[in-house]
Amino acid sequence: MRDPRLPYPVYPALPAPGRGQPPPRGRRLWVAGLAAAVFLLGLGALGYGYFLLGPTGVTAVVRIPRGAGAYQVAEVLEAAGLVRDATAFALYARATGKAGALRSGVYRLEGRGVPQLLEDLSGRQAPLAARLTFPEGWRAVEYAARLEANGFDGRAYLERVRDPPAELTPEYVEGPTLEGYLFPATYTIPLDATPEEILRMMLERFEQELTPERRARLAELGLSVHAWVTLASIVQAEAGSVEEMPYIAGVFLNRLDAGLPLQSDPTVAYALGKRLPELDRFAGDFEVDSPYNTYKRVGLPPGPINNPGRAALEAVLNAKRFSPAGKPYLFFFHARGELYLNEDFGGHLRDLNRYRYAP
Repeated sequence: MRDPRLPYPVYPALPAPGRGQPPPRGRRLWVAGLAAAVFLLGLGALGYGYFLLGPTGVTAVVRIPRGAGAYQVAEVLEAAGLVRDATAFALYARATGKAGALRSGVYRLEGRGVPQLLEDLSGRQAPLAARLTFPEGWRAVEYAARLEANGFDGRAYLERVRDPPAELTPEYVEGPTLEGYLFPATYTIPLDATPEEILRMMLERFEQELTPERRARLAELGLSVHAWVTLASIVQAEAGSVEEMPYIAGVFLNRLDAGLPLQSDPTVAYALGKRLPELDRFAGDFEVDSPYNTYKRVGLPPGPINNPGRAALEAVLNAKRFSPAGKPYLFFFHARGELYLNEDFGGHLRDLNRYRYAP
């Protein structure tokens, strides 16, 4: 409209949008589209996140290294197919506060999703372990072979036994090795255990046998811990049964007191790295000059010749040293499944001819 009084046209003002008045149609469509896009993106991100953190259906055995951080653990799991993305696992572990609780070890895990794996690795599931029995009277080399056969580093274990680190060696070990102190028992050993950790388990188990009462008994006998274990190892090797052990221990204690050589075949075999049946007198085995040759040396050898069990250790502390007549036993031998004891060499020869050499 044009006012004839004005030199220019005047247009009516548009009404200002007020409450309840919708925005223009084009703008409404644009906002709705943006919201839909954001929703779809969020839904997609949520779905993708669930995909990354969700189950994979894979079962695998993995080794989690000691001191590994969350991302190192995640890389191990991703390589095994237990998780889909290492970064997602690491970020989720940190966000939930579980990153510092992850434990090392060997695990058999199922890919049931990142939250479940985090729970498994932070204490819900125990690491895999081997339950191994180490028999009485076995040597360290045999223990090492058993460890090697079960996936452990037997060679390194044996090296530590033969040249033990100072921090592993108890103060009562006087010999050059830890032979004798690897207490025979059944152990549950984590599959990632180091040779040092296995040795420490065995040494700590031996320590349990060294009670105050036994220390007091050793003082009564005038034996050091090292002499006790050394003698027990010889008794362990000589005895055919637990019942024989106190009598054999008595013979050896009496011979030590009398200044006689022990004359124990197992000590000669140990020096030569042989088993008892492999000894050959005619090949000169008993003439070999070794501190373990108790035919040539008086007294105990430098250290144990095997790892004795509780029965042999107890036999030394409670030896049966005397005959019914009150005379000390000085000789013994086995024949026909029996143990024969004698107080003198004449009786020893008589019984040898009667029971071992007689047709």
